[in-house]
Formats: sequence, C-alpha cells, structure tokens
Amino acid sequence: MAVGTVLITGGTGYIGSFTTLALLEHGYEVIIVDNLYNSSEVALDRIELISGKRPAFYKVDLTDEPGLDKVFDAHPTIDSVIHFAALKAVGESAEIPLEYYRVNVGGTISLLSSMKKHDVSNIVFSSSATVYGDATRFENMIPIPEHCPIGPTNTYGRTKAIVENIIEDFISAQRQNLKKADKPFEQWNGANLRYFNPCGAHPTGIMGEDPQGVPYNLLPLLGKVATGDRPKLLVFGDDYPSRDGTAIRDYIHVVDLARGHLVALNYLREHKPGVKAWNLGSGRGSTVFEIINAFSKVVGRDLPYDVVPRRQGDVLDLTANPTRANQELNWKTELTMEKACEDLWRWVSNNPKGYRQEPPAELLANVKAKAS
Repeated sequence: MAVGTVLITGGTGYIGSFTTLALLEHGYEVIIVDNLYNSSEVALDRIELISGKRPAFYKVDLTDEPGLDKVFDAHPTIDSVIHFAALKAVGESAEIPLEYYRVNVGGTISLLSSMKKHDVSNIVFSSSATVYGDATRFENMIPIPEHCPIGPTNTYGRTKAIVENIIEDFISAQRQNLKKADKPFEQWNGANLRYFNPCGAHPTGIMGEDPQGVPYNLLPLLGKVATGDRPKLLVFGDDYPSRDGTAIRDYIHVVDLARGHLVALNYLREHKPGVKAWNLGSGRGSTVFEIINAFSKVVGRDLPYDVVPRRQGDVLDLTANPTRANQELNWKTELTMEKACEDLWRWVSNNPKGYRQEPPAELLANVKAKAS
C-alpha cells in the first residue's frame, strides 16, 4: 500500500523530478502533470533507473482545467498536490509579464479549482525567496526569516507572492465554509516553501538540471562554460556592498530541497496546520565569485567571466534563516555547496547534452549494480 498518492505539477522539471524521486523512495505513489515546455520526458526514465519505480505521466498544461480534471478523475486516490509548474526566469518575466501572470497565477487558479472539485485537500507550493525582495531594507532581516515583510522586486517574484496569497485565501475559505456547515475541515492545508538557489545533481551522475535553451541560473551557466557550450560567464555587478563586491545567495543542494518537500507534505498530513510558510535554505550565503571559484576548483581550471552592470530587480543578499524548518520540520541541509558543485560537474561533464543523450555506460552500470 502506498503511503499516499500525490499529484506533482511540473514533475519532469529540475526540482520536480528530484521531489518525485524522494516521494517514490519513501513509499508514495506519484502522478506527474507537465507540459514539457522546459523539461524532458527522459527524466521519467532516470527516476525509474534510480528508484525502480516509474511515476504515471500526463502531458497537460497547468492552465487547462478540464485536462487537470481528467487526471484527478483517473486517479481518485490523489490526496495531495505538490505544485512546481511555472515560468521561472527573473529577467524574462520583465519582458513578458502577462505570460508570467497567465501561467503562474492563472494556472494555479485552474489547479486549485480542480482540487476543490475533487476534494484534494493538501497543497505544497514551490514558492521562492524572491518574494522577500530586498530584505536589506529592514534592520536585522539578514539572514531572512519568514516574518520578513514580502516585497518582491520583479514580476516573477510578484507571481509567487500572489500565488501564496491565493493559496492562503483558498485554504482559509475551505476551512471556514466547512466549519460553518459542521463538517470536518482540518484536512485542508497548504505549505508555501520559500527557497533560495537550488543547485547540484544526483550523485549517480545520471539525473540533473537540463534547461531547454539558455539557462538563467549561475551554476548551470558555469556548467555550460566548463563544457565549452558558452565562452564565458557574465557576472552582473561587482559593486555590491559585499565581501568581494558580488551578490550573495544561499545555495541549496537539490537533493536536500527535494527532501524538504517530502517532510513539508508529511507535516501537513500529520499536523494539519492550515497554511504555513517555511524557508528552505542552508543559512550560508556565498558570493558569485565564491561560487565561480568553488566550481572552477572542481573542474580543475579557472573559468572565464566578464563583469557587466547589475540586472534590474537583483538584490544584494538572499540568505535564508532556516530555523523554523529546522525546528518544525526537523529538516536542515546536509549537503554543502561544494558537494553540489561536485555533483553538478559529474552531471554536466558526463552528460553535456543533458537528457538528449544516453548517460555513459559506466555510470549506468553503477546505478544498475546498486539497484540489484
């Protein structure tokens, strides 16, 4: 018997696929919906290779409510949703804001409407530390705690903040309406997981981030520079008031992050808290130059970069205060940023074409040997 059945939106994407793996390894049945806009169905094969289990998959767009209804109808045992599906590039969100609101906000409304119809009552939402905006505008808010005022500085962050509010309003309404009707209401719960900079890959080297087109994040871009796909990295600003002039971010290994989703879901099912927000981060801030140096060390040579002006909407410091998750979820990061660099290099050096190639035979043999 499965522990529970979970629908994961965006489950073939980077964090979604790792969370699918974590849930399968802990006894959950997983159903994935994804439109494959920025991901690959091959992720399902890699999940199966590592875990011995294959999640059910439906190619459905988040904004297609009738399509979502069909998936819920086909799997009446679904009791929870982990919601990743979204457009996620800060820079792009400034160029096509309406598309970001249509997909991220409109898609979530479709999802919640379908959940309501099918009485699926738990949602774990993939939010972001970008909802905090520039936390240095307040005293004593670095590292950032959950009570830091929300104030995103870009469209992507605003879509995440709006969705958090929608989930809070929806879950509260469900609870209040059921309570008034003298019906059980505590089964309706939500988790807003605000995370910082996911990075790394699976230690087997056969599963990792495979962005379609140009990646927007620092470590995948460094991976492209290291494999020769890109000539150099662009560093956006070296005039920040930090220890080396570059922006500070909190890097979290994707395996730790996936485990954070698993424990948040378990917490909702067990404690029924209504809606709660948790930061998932290490509490350790690294500058852009420190990341470049750490990754260069793993690769074995200095990677070229150019410093260019800051990007609109970028902030000095996004470091998590993860105390609440440490205490309430009994979760903390176990894998370092250096380990993430090692795992990322194993992934990109062995799979320069990502999921558009077979992994090296030696890596596959190692995975199969462990599985048997």
